[in-house]
Amino acid sequence: MDIRRFTAFSAACVMLASCTAGCAGKSDDSAEDMRDITTMELVRDMGIGINLGNTFESCGDWIDSSSVSNFERGWGSPLITEEIIKGYADCGFGVLRVPVAWSNMMDMDTYQIDQSYIDRVKEVVGWAIDDGMYVIMNIHWDGGWWDGFPTQKEQCMERYRAIWTQLCENFGSFSDKLMFESLNEEGGWSELWDRYSGSEEGKAESYALLGEINQEFVNIVRSSGGNNEKRHLLIAGYNTDVDLTCDDMFVLPDDPALRYAVSVHYYTPSTFCILDKDASWGKAKSTWGSPRDYTELNGYMDKLKERFIDQGIPVIVGEYGAVATANKTDETIRKYNTAVTEAMYSRGICPVLWDTTGTFYDRKECRFIDQQMLEEIMAVKQGVKDE
Repeated sequence: MDIRRFTAFSAACVMLASCTAGCAGKSDDSAEDMRDITTMELVRDMGIGINLGNTFESCGDWIDSSSVSNFERGWGSPLITEEIIKGYADCGFGVLRVPVAWSNMMDMDTYQIDQSYIDRVKEVVGWAIDDGMYVIMNIHWDGGWWDGFPTQKEQCMERYRAIWTQLCENFGSFSDKLMFESLNEEGGWSELWDRYSGSEEGKAESYALLGEINQEFVNIVRSSGGNNEKRHLLIAGYNTDVDLTCDDMFVLPDDPALRYAVSVHYYTPSTFCILDKDASWGKAKSTWGSPRDYTELNGYMDKLKERFIDQGIPVIVGEYGAVATANKTDETIRKYNTAVTEAMYSRGICPVLWDTTGTFYDRKECRFIDQQMLEEIMAVKQGVKDE
């Protein structure tokens, strides 16, 4: 989720030993591990996923940039261990989304990423794959430099190319259990087009800019050789908004491998998912589950299915969920998250729950906090959830 939606926490953990470069096991997979399956088949095989949120994408000029560990713990996460990752797999999650702010340790003159940052992410990705999970790895909010694209396109595109060129080189030997995601939810610029203005002025330009970035992403990955020639890719929708991504102006990139899925996020209604108290833009909603709520949910999921799934284009909802806060009960949170998971999965959409330290998964105990919710979500995957 966008940095602006979550409050960064101060770290209070004991420093552990520094991570080792690279990773073992499946991280060294060769080209023969790129299976002859469609992206639709691969996405379905992912099952249900979860995010490693507020971890490698933490950023801020108040964080000591001398080591990866400082960023990893900067928003409240403990240092990630093999046990933490194995715990996600043991819960039944089939895919781990790993958001990353690659600019945290970067030479801003050359856009060279510190190798220790890459190696640490590579280590964690390797653990997840060794535990049988898929991994989605992206460029996240990353300090907000995405806002500069409308006025400084060449400079921003240069950074974008440099990042993905390095990532393709460093992660190119991973098997098809690793998926690259073009960007997070920053692909849409109110500076060019304000969706709430009632005007279409600038809309085509903003959509075209996202299309150019997504096309550049595909070009970089495919031209990097090795496993990346056939790697399955995740293409970010317009602001990863369901309505805006289903708009006819959203055009998918040309991909010679025809191996990609579309990424959207789902925090609807935002007054329920995000707010725990009234804000200038909405009144906090403490309950969910009325016939109108279900109609809204199914309407959005049907729209995604008709626009993409029915046309042979897989969809991954890379973030969704409502968290238990002061104005909501565990039962209400459980009802929402289970219903949304079912609405997505039943339509062939891969749901990836947004999670941060202590939200749904306890990283100290390596277990899911609400076992009933976990059982209900995983029952969706097994097709045995009670109606």
